[in-house]
Parts: sequence; C-alpha cells; structure tokens
Amino acid sequence: MRDLIGATLRRARLEQGRTLQDVAEAAQVSLPYLSEIERGRKEPSSEVLAAVYRALGLQLVDLVGDLHMQLRLTTAPARRPAGRVGPVPNTAPRAMALAA
Repeated sequence: MRDLIGATLRRARLEQGRTLQDVAEAAQVSLPYLSEIERGRKEPSSEVLAAVYRALGLQLVDLVGDLHMQLRLTTAPARRPAGRVGPVPNTAPRAMALAA
C-alpha cells in the first residue's frame, strides 16, 4: 500500500510540474520525509496525507479513488477451475478504509 500511495503522490506532483521542495514546504513536512513517502519507504499518517494533498490542491477522496483504480488494475480476478461449481477459492472480500 505504501508503494501505491507514494506513486500516486509522485504522479500528482509531477503532473503539476512541482518539485519535492515546493510541495514539502507547502505541506509543512520535511523534504526527506516526503521523498521517503513517495518512494514507499514511509507510511504517512492521515494528517500528513491530508497536508500533502492540500498542498497539491487535491482532496483525500482523490487519493482513495486513485488507489481504488490502481488496485483494480493490478488485481486479476480469480478464475474458477473448469467444471467446478460453487465459490472461487481464496477470494475473500477485500476492503480498505482510510480515516482523515
């Protein structure tokens, strides 16, 4: 999850043509910490995520939506073996909740 969050933040920052320093200052977080978040090495709190997203002019709902899309693209649906009836094995429901 850290990798997806970091990649999403980096993509948003680069799409705006902004530097790490610019966003870190606007979000009031250290540049090294923001860099670690973008590289998936640190797991930010919801407060830090909210601050970075505000600095980017976005909302946390944008992050959740983007994460949802990324997870859907990277998670292949399980297939039922031929001739098998009933539920597909190992397909427990997946959910994610983020608190802001």
